[in-house]
Amino acid sequence: MNTISIRGAITVDDNTEESILSSTIELLTTIENENKLKKNDVICILFTATKDLNAVYPAKAARILEYTQCSLMCLQEMDVEGSLSKCIRVLILCVSEMNQDEAKHVYLKDAKILRPDLSN
Repeated sequence: MNTISIRGAITVDDNTEESILSSTIELLTTIENENKLKKNDVICILFTATKDLNAVYPAKAARILEYTQCSLMCLQEMDVEGSLSKCIRVLILCVSEMNQDEAKHVYLKDAKILRPDLSN
């Protein structure tokens, strides 16, 4: 087994609990499916959110999805002038049969501009 990291990001329509949670669930579910990720293999998930998103912690979405045996942490994304707004980023650290170069990083909605080399 290898320890690998999986990255991803998504933009959120509104600074509401419903919008933040539904977008975070969409991001995590897509990452799970693309990487055949098992919840028990996840060591930790780090979330960042831009300063304009403060209605709820994105980690709540992970708990809704039953990530109960891993550590979760939410941080504020560095506020860089001209950067993408209403964005949630995620870093998942997990054990996997995959090598790091096989991880499928997921960038959804307007967050595709962050890593066009990885976005479909």
